[in-house]
Amino acid sequence: MISYNPKDWITFIFRFHRSDTVRRLFPMIVLISLYSAGVAYLEIEVWKLSEKSHVRNVSVMHTLLGFVISFLLVFRTNTAYERWWEGRKLWGALVNNSRNLAMKLAALLRNEQDEKDFFRAMIPAYASALQRHLRSEDTRVELFDKLPKGMQEKLDHEKHIPNQIAALMYGRILYLAEQGKLSGEHLIFLNPELQSFTDICGACERIRNTPIPYSYSVFIKKFIFFYIMTLPFGYVFTLGYYVVPIVAFIFYVLASLEIIAEEIEEPFGADENDLPLGKISRNIQMHIGELI
Repeated sequence: MISYNPKDWITFIFRFHRSDTVRRLFPMIVLISLYSAGVAYLEIEVWKLSEKSHVRNVSVMHTLLGFVISFLLVFRTNTAYERWWEGRKLWGALVNNSRNLAMKLAALLRNEQDEKDFFRAMIPAYASALQRHLRSEDTRVELFDKLPKGMQEKLDHEKHIPNQIAALMYGRILYLAEQGKLSGEHLIFLNPELQSFTDICGACERIRNTPIPYSYSVFIKKFIFFYIMTLPFGYVFTLGYYVVPIVAFIFYVLASLEIIAEEIEEPFGADENDLPLGKISRNIQMHIGELI
């Protein structure tokens, strides 16, 4: 995720970063400009339409549909941002629950260094494995180098890695209870944080696996396309050849909103505006190392 100063207006205006919509839309902006220039040339130089031509009234349609397309884009952008913000809240909860679990285990297992070493490795490993799971990346074996001997062999890398790590932590807690190192009250004390790991994973998977409905996304793109394609016909009469930059700018604004919504609606990817999962995972590892 890009870090920036929201008060630095001048930098925003003149900076074009890799994910800026100007770069992504530039070929289409050029094509729209050429198209608008062609329509303006035909109406002014070839067809020589008069001010009384019915084509002039095409702009009335844009006035009527302007509110509709604005409403759709606002709803689209807000929906995408809600998904992005929900993902951020889920990973914030993972950070807090990881810290809480580490603090509780550090207090309950003061004299059990081997057990503390186990959870010091497993809690951050869950965050790293969840990050790679959400990005459909292979989980590196190096993540589990600090685990006790024989523990790596229990992980099947062809299956759901976060679930397996959570199951191993649950199993270790139950083992400690059987050994008398933890009581039944301690299990109730630790259960909310352990359960929250799977709850957070499931909520993140829900966001990742449930995109905006296909028909809705396609309709907005078609709406923007036909809206822009018909703009030059009506506004040539009042703008002349100035219709070229104006139509190009309107296309840039409308298409940019759709592209931004597409990028942030799936917040767990590796785009510049997606959530910094790697940084969050590293922070969890650092904080757990300090607490246990």
